[in-house]
Amino acid sequence: MDQSAVFLAGSVLTVMGFIVIVVGLTVINNILHKYWKPITIFTKESFSLFGSSYHNPSDPMQNLTQEEYDKLVKHLEEIRAVDKTTV
Repeated sequence: MDQSAVFLAGSVLTVMGFIVIVVGLTVINNILHKYWKPITIFTKESFSLFGSSYHNPSDPMQNLTQEEYDKLVKHLEEIRAVDKTTV
């Protein structure tokens, strides 16, 4: 009986220790998010059954950075300007 009580207490304390470590690392990472992307655990996507309903792998605009988007808009404006002068 004593061994099972010690095993149960040790298991509970070990799990609680891991939880405290994960929460601590998450808090530290979110404080220092200036240097990299912060960890987000609970988002809309995490509650859907089969992954994100917002993710569409065939959508090329989904993963654009702001610089790529600005280049694309500039290029499209140049194409439109050329089209207006040729018509």
